[in-house]
Amino acid sequence: MGARMNNARAETVAEKPSFREAYRKRRCLIPANGFYEWKLENGLKQPYYIHPAGAELFAFAGLWEQWQDPHLSPHLSLQTCAIITTDANEKMASVHERMPVIVAPAEYASWLSGESYEKVALRPCPDSAIAIHRVSRAVNNARTDVPGLVEPEDS
Repeated sequence: MGARMNNARAETVAEKPSFREAYRKRRCLIPANGFYEWKLENGLKQPYYIHPAGAELFAFAGLWEQWQDPHLSPHLSLQTCAIITTDANEKMASVHERMPVIVAPAEYASWLSGESYEKVALRPCPDSAIAIHRVSRAVNNARTDVPGLVEPEDS
């Protein structure tokens, strides 16, 4: 079940029991210089790299939680986080129907303070905030771990 809790849908995060308390009290910003999504093309999964168009990093809207297993030592706990997702903006929709909520720098403090939807909308970022390009299918192999995987695929 924990593996399925890495994303929280913006539409239900405030009400869903698994995220409701963290949404109210344990918000975070998750920095990333990009992320991958896959699109089915000609029967194959084609990876795309999505990255900031005009900045070095994204800040995803996130939630964090600390879990205590009653069978483990009281000093051992597990800290986890989840990325909040929303419907894709127009640019992202060409690859995938959902995307992470990307918090604009001007909204960082509002997001972290726990202000409501009205103050920090859990919505898609503007198309101009992201850049997207195809990358090598080598991304699909977990044993391949080289910096060049984010480079545009040679045409």
